[in-house]
Amino acid sequence: MTEPDPDRSAAARRAAELALVRVCHHYGARPEFVLIGGLVPGLLCSDASVQHAGTSDVDVQVNLEIAGGSVNAARLEQALRNAEFSPDAERVWRWKSSPADGPVAMIKFELLADLEEAPQGATVAFEGSDRLGAANLRGTGFAAKDIEIHTLSAKDHGTRLTVDVNVAGLAGFLLAKTAAAHGRHKAKDYYDIAFVLLHHNVDSHSAAERVLARFGLPTSMRTPLLDLQANFTDEASIGAEAYVRQITQDHPELDPGQSALDSVLAVRELTSTLLEPERGR
Repeated sequence: MTEPDPDRSAAARRAAELALVRVCHHYGARPEFVLIGGLVPGLLCSDASVQHAGTSDVDVQVNLEIAGGSVNAARLEQALRNAEFSPDAERVWRWKSSPADGPVAMIKFELLADLEEAPQGATVAFEGSDRLGAANLRGTGFAAKDIEIHTLSAKDHGTRLTVDVNVAGLAGFLLAKTAAAHGRHKAKDYYDIAFVLLHHNVDSHSAAERVLARFGLPTSMRTPLLDLQANFTDEASIGAEAYVRQITQDHPELDPGQSALDSVLAVRELTSTLLEPERGR
């Protein structure tokens, strides 16, 4: 039996949300950055009957912060420091905080960019700051082009803080996560994608329709989508197993076989719709 990951729990999620709220509060207004990564599924799937596993990481897309120049850099750096984050000694795109009595040992606040003029994987420095940077990762920019504004609230030392946060919308999240899964093939990415496809808040459009309406099919996403499709070919594939492992750990009442099939069908619907031959022409 797989041991529960303390960094993927409701308690870890609450700690990460508090950290995010504190940074936004100290920023003084709604920040330009866009929330992406493991905190987003819980917001996109807030009406679901199942809970997302959570995360202790706060990942943000910072193209818009970088465009704001030195003023934004100084404001964001000060907000991070006031929220008791400190820069990683080797990675200026990662800031860390150690809650004194929290459920996780470390919360990581990671800054991601997607700038055409910088190579994949390069570290991008913020103007006017030598301690603030971003990891340049292709695909994260979709999050900055599909934004929903969410209001988050958390209690910080007895005081209720309420802030507005830019959050990646369904289309931006799915493309950014698919790009991430293609780049690193981590189980948590496959789980997040399948979870959001199966449990996102219902509206009149499917996930694929939302992607097509917002982005069409960017040429850069054909290979990542084919890779995603290949990892959800059947119930025994890597992606389906990753989804089942986490969802049944959190919800043991769910049938593993049905959960695997559901994830395969959901990914198949997304990828087959987006990869129709005429879409790529």
